[in-house]
Amino acid sequence: MKRCGFAEKFPPDALALETMDFEWTQQETDTYQDHVIEHVKGTTVLGYFVADEAIHLLLDIGFILTIYADAQMALALQSVCVSGLALEGYVKAELLNDIQLLHDEGRSVEGLALMTPAPADCLITEISLYALDERRRILLTGEDESLLIETSLGEGEISVESFKFAADTM
Repeated sequence: MKRCGFAEKFPPDALALETMDFEWTQQETDTYQDHVIEHVKGTTVLGYFVADEAIHLLLDIGFILTIYADAQMALALQSVCVSGLALEGYVKAELLNDIQLLHDEGRSVEGLALMTPAPADCLITEISLYALDERRRILLTGEDESLLIETSLGEGEISVESFKFAADTM
C-alpha cells in the first residue's frame, strides 16, 4: 500500500475541503474493482442516489456504478440495478423516471424526485481509493472536473464533493 499526504497531492483549495492534517492511505484495487474501473473510464456521471448503504452513480451509457461504504464496486444495467434494490415499487418507478429525465435533459434537469444531478461534469479518466480508519475516499478523476466520494463504514454516511481538478494536473 502506498501512503500519501492527501493534502499534498490534492490541496484543500482544489478540493474545496477543510485543511486535512492527516494521512490517507491509497488502497490497492482488487481484480474485480480493476475490471469495473476499466469499464467506466470514458463515461460521464449524470446523477446519483443513495440507497442500501451505497451510492449509485448513473452513467451516460445506461449503467449504474454502485460504490459501497467499504469502496467495493458493482456495475449493472440501470434497470437491473433499480429492480434489485430493497425499495417499494413506487420508489423504483420514481427512480426509473429520474433516470430517464437525466438521460434526456442532462445534469441541468429540474424536478427530480429521488436523484441528485452530478455536481460536476465528470468524464471519468481514473478512479482511486483511499482509506483513513473507518473512512473511505473514492476519487473519480475527470477530464475537466472531478468527484470525491467519502464514506464512513461506522455510520454508513456518504457524501459527494466536486472540484476543478482534472486528469492532466495530476
